[in-house]
Amino acid sequence: LAVGVGSSLGTSKIKKEFDMQELNKLELDGLKGMGAVRTQVKLTNAIDEALISRGLLAPRLLRECEIEGLVDTGSVYLVISAEMVQQLGLRIIGQQVVKYADGRRETVGVTEAILVEIEGRRTTEDALVTGDEVLIGQVVLEKLDLLVDCKNQRLIPNPENPEYSVTYIK
Repeated sequence: LAVGVGSSLGTSKIKKEFDMQELNKLELDGLKGMGAVRTQVKLTNAIDEALISRGLLAPRLLRECEIEGLVDTGSVYLVISAEMVQQLGLRIIGQQVVKYADGRRETVGVTEAILVEIEGRRTTEDALVTGDEVLIGQVVLEKLDLLVDCKNQRLIPNPENPEYSVTYIK
């Protein structure tokens, strides 16, 4: 921020206000130019993978898919569609009341464990079942130690831990 030094305090104040207005305009223009952040995500039936690792299921029967997911920092959990539940062969193990951005409330299904892989990092997570696309919420981002780069519309590893994810505990 540049603050002009004029011949009087009034000129300096006008220059400062103008610069603040320009800065605010640039920030707003930048926000308008930002779109949704989408990323490739691999979803795998965690029980299938466990059974394969124990020799109880043939590897060719592993149910998994790669799909583009929407990073939704307003969502806490992973969200998948009912079609994705079917494709991955998941069971619904519970119910959860959710509140949508428009204020509506609804009871939705909660799946058993899914392996979630993004940017080479993996975690296990249950998912809420609603809508027609994959939403990647805050819990997955935290567990994978990924940050949202809104300007470049992508996920990036936490710069403090670029090679691997770190989970913080107290």
